[in-house]
Amino acid sequence: MKHITLLAACFITALATTTYAQEISPLEVVFTEYGAVEVSLTGVAGNAENGALLFKNRKLGNCLACHINSDMLDQGFHGEVGPPLDGVGANWSEAELRGILTNSKNTFDGTIMPAFYVEVAGARTLDKFVGKSILAAQDVEDILAYLLTLTE
Repeated sequence: MKHITLLAACFITALATTTYAQEISPLEVVFTEYGAVEVSLTGVAGNAENGALLFKNRKLGNCLACHINSDMLDQGFHGEVGPPLDGVGANWSEAELRGILTNSKNTFDGTIMPAFYVEVAGARTLDKFVGKSILAAQDVEDILAYLLTLTE
């Protein structure tokens, strides 16, 4: 029995190490000339259901603070600062959307959209957030998977 438990523990450790080995740190993200990020940040497919939860989470993604999204009309207080996100999955490629989520400043000059996966602090960042990304790499991939479902 010990042998099976030890084997299972080794397998789980190897699996976890593989997942983390593929994660790209915020400082290693490669952007194209127009801000797209062509490589997954984790090497793990995004989960659209979790992405929807993050999208509407007022303490994490908080996407609804700035964007209207008809898919979430049951949620109150959609912002109008950013463009509506209806059809975004049909209008932008996966790489473009990943780049916008990671750091929209590489795509849109002068945008007020936060960079969700960077370690560089902005001018008015609270000390407790310096060196910390707003979202984890898998969170970005999950929100991306959700955005890709918004095709109409």
